[in-house]
Amino acid sequence: QVQLVESGGGLVQAGGSLRLSCAASGGTFSRFDMGWYRQAPGAERELVASISSGGVPNYAESVKGRFTSARGTGKDTVFLQMTSLKPVDTAVYYCNTKPPLKILESPGNNYWGQGTQVTVSS
Repeated sequence: QVQLVESGGGLVQAGGSLRLSCAASGGTFSRFDMGWYRQAPGAERELVASISSGGVPNYAESVKGRFTSARGTGKDTVFLQMTSLKPVDTAVYYCNTKPPLKILESPGNNYWGQGTQVTVSS
């Protein structure tokens, strides 16, 4: 059973920092590129950061220089260090494989965790 469990969100003032964690289970996630996605109210879910199975990170322009993605030593854990947070970063943050892991028994649908809420106040 695939499980993606995100944690570490919260309420922070603009300019502050948060560190998100994701524990993935039910598969060999060390073999996959992993991504951090976010969805703001009324918006589509977007990919903001990723890290390859070999540990190479990549970032959306909107977060480059402020967010850092990393894999845990067990490789089934990924982290997102967020600094210099802005109100526009307010969203629910999710981790998943990149691209998102498909549910084979339900074509067109992907696995997602519950996400973790990040709220940045001005």
